[in-house]
Amino acid sequence: MAPDATAAFVLPAPLAPSKEMLSRMAVAAETAVDCIRELHEAGSNLVVEALRGAEGFVEWEHYPHDDVRDPESHAQYFFHAHAPDGRDRPDYAHFHTFMRARGMPAGIRPADVGGDASSTGADEAMSHLVAISMTPSGMPERLFTTNRWVTAETWYRAPDVIAMLDRFVLGQTGPSPLLNRWLTTMMLLFRPQIERLLIERDAAVEHWRSAHPGNDVFEDRHLEITSSLDISLERQIAWLDRLIESSG
Repeated sequence: MAPDATAAFVLPAPLAPSKEMLSRMAVAAETAVDCIRELHEAGSNLVVEALRGAEGFVEWEHYPHDDVRDPESHAQYFFHAHAPDGRDRPDYAHFHTFMRARGMPAGIRPADVGGDASSTGADEAMSHLVAISMTPSGMPERLFTTNRWVTAETWYRAPDVIAMLDRFVLGQTGPSPLLNRWLTTMMLLFRPQIERLLIERDAAVEHWRSAHPGNDVFEDRHLEITSSLDISLERQIAWLDRLIESSG
C-alpha cells in the first residue's frame, strides 16, 4: 500500500542526503520549477509536452512511439497510460524511465537470478529506474517501481540501479527539450525517495518469492507495483528548505 500522501516523510538515516547532495537538490528544485513555469507561460504543461505531435492519447501506446533515447547518456523514457483494470491505485498516466547498458557505470552486471530477468543482451540490456505518475494538469503525484515483466527489463540489484541515477541525463533529443530537462532534474530532486523505493522494491520481490515458492517472481502477473510513494513538488521543496536550514 502506498504511504499516506499527507504523512510527513521521514528518511531512513542511511539515505539522508549529504550537504553536497542537498545543494545539488536545491539547484534541481529551481530547475524543475523553471521548466514548469516556462511551459505554463507558453500555454503548455508536462503532459502536453509528452504528447506533442500525437493525434490522440491511446491507452498502452508509447509516447513518443519509439521512446526518447538520448544518444550520449543512453537514458530512455516513454509516457503512457494503462486501462484501470480494477487497480487499487489507477493513475492518469506516467513516465517510465530507463538506463541502457551502454550508459551504465563500468563493472555493473545483471543480477544472477536466472531466466529473462538476468538476460545479458549486451548493448540491448536496460534497467528500469523509476516511474513518475502525472495528473491530467501535468503535475507529478507519485513515484513507483515495477516488477521485471512490466517493462521487460533486465534485472539489476537496487545498489546498481542507484548507481545509474546520476547518469540519467537527457539532452535535446525527442519532442520536448524542456520535458527532458524536467525529467533529468526529477532524478536528483527526489533522489533520497527514489533510492528508498529501489531498496523497497528488492525487499518486496524477495518477500513475494518466499511467499510463493516455485513461482518465477519476475514473471508473476500478480506482482506488478513493487514500491510506491505519493509526492508533491511543493512539499518536497518545503522539506528540502528545512533540511538546508537545519544543516547550517
